[in-house]
Amino acid sequence: MDKEQIDIIGDNHISTNVETPLRSDAFDTSDDEKIKNIQHHFGKIMEELGLDLSDDSLSGTPYRFAKMYVKELFYGLNPNNKPKLSTFENKYGYKKMLVEQNITIDSACEHHFLPITGHAHIAYIPKDKVIGLSKINRLVDYYAHRPQVQERLSLQILKDLQNILKTKDVIVMISAKHLCVSSRGIKHKDSFTTTIEYGGRFENKVYRDEFLNVINN
Repeated sequence: MDKEQIDIIGDNHISTNVETPLRSDAFDTSDDEKIKNIQHHFGKIMEELGLDLSDDSLSGTPYRFAKMYVKELFYGLNPNNKPKLSTFENKYGYKKMLVEQNITIDSACEHHFLPITGHAHIAYIPKDKVIGLSKINRLVDYYAHRPQVQERLSLQILKDLQNILKTKDVIVMISAKHLCVSSRGIKHKDSFTTTIEYGGRFENKVYRDEFLNVINN
């Protein structure tokens, strides 16, 4: 793949799979080993940029960077970190839309490793099961904390909630700002991206409009 094709793919933010592309040996090494390896390589990147790693302010940066990547920014890559999403019997017989909105998105673009920040708005119509509200937030946070494409992030959240709740009646809307757009390339500071994925009764415009009215109000 030549440099022009690489630039085109990065600017288009395409994705070929709902699953995050991971190597089969992705978790053969421990977090500590990964931090050690990333620390070494990022130190080399800093040196290539001409930075003096003997300076007190810079000397610890490769380690801090590596720890941040493994333990914080991309903790969602490891399935062992997935939150436990227990559900409960819908004893109240609640059958109307339940909306959880303004869930913080703190992610990173997989094409430039620059921040994606914004909010997710999620609704579902319960059948036999309901889920604790904080669990929805935790699920969003988990999938967001990996190198992402916004379309894939929307689908991963949607499909997981549909599976957990045993219903297709779920809708996921994400509006986010991409620093790969605002801080490089065209450098549009105010633009943001919105994706909407849904299934079940949300295929019906009446339900989608009800959801959007709640979000807009």
